[in-house]
Amino acid sequence: MKQVVIENPVINSPYREPDRHFRFTDEGITNEIVKGRRSSSYFIPIAKPKKKKAEQQQLHFDTEWTQDRIEENKTVNRIRERVKIWRQGGYVGVTPTTRQLLAYWNDPDRGKLLFFCQIEALETAIYITEVAGKYGDGWIETDLRIANDTANPGLLRTAFKMATGSGKTVVMAMLIAWHTLNKLARPRDGRFSDTFLIITPGITIRMQVPFRTHIVVCARKKR
Repeated sequence: MKQVVIENPVINSPYREPDRHFRFTDEGITNEIVKGRRSSSYFIPIAKPKKKKAEQQQLHFDTEWTQDRIEENKTVNRIRERVKIWRQGGYVGVTPTTRQLLAYWNDPDRGKLLFFCQIEALETAIYITEVAGKYGDGWIETDLRIANDTANPGLLRTAFKMATGSGKTVVMAMLIAWHTLNKLARPRDGRFSDTFLIITPGITIRMQVPFRTHIVVCARKKR
């Protein structure tokens, strides 16, 4: 893979939706800046046998990040686009409590501004829970249920993957606040919960490629 030196890799503000990215080619990443947000995608690793000792074989993954190994996350990109349209339209279809929370989280006069990725994570959870079914996007829940049934039959889960340092703990608190305040305002609304289980794995894993940690918040909905 061709070696490229990028003097300043930070080309977007953390407080706004990304609108530029570095282009990938079949030779790897370049220092060419392309307008627009990079679509959600992942790199397909290619396993190759590697001799560690004469009598041993160890499997390792070739981690060259090139254009030909990129696979698009089509569902993520479709949801991201629908959430963006909803955001630009003024957050229609939500409860009064949710609307107040969104206004508070987006307040430019906040003492500490939230990152765009934190806001978008909450927007996505809210859209799927409160809005999607009202505006022709019921396919989102259907796709999520199909994906869950493939791996965890009978257990519906929604996960948000966020990079280390992007503020997962704050997102966890925001999710809990959104559920709890809505449940207090509407005790009979089965979409919201006031009972939570927080799971925070404390295992340190050493890897040679970027590693994303996760915080899982399980909210039990009361019928």
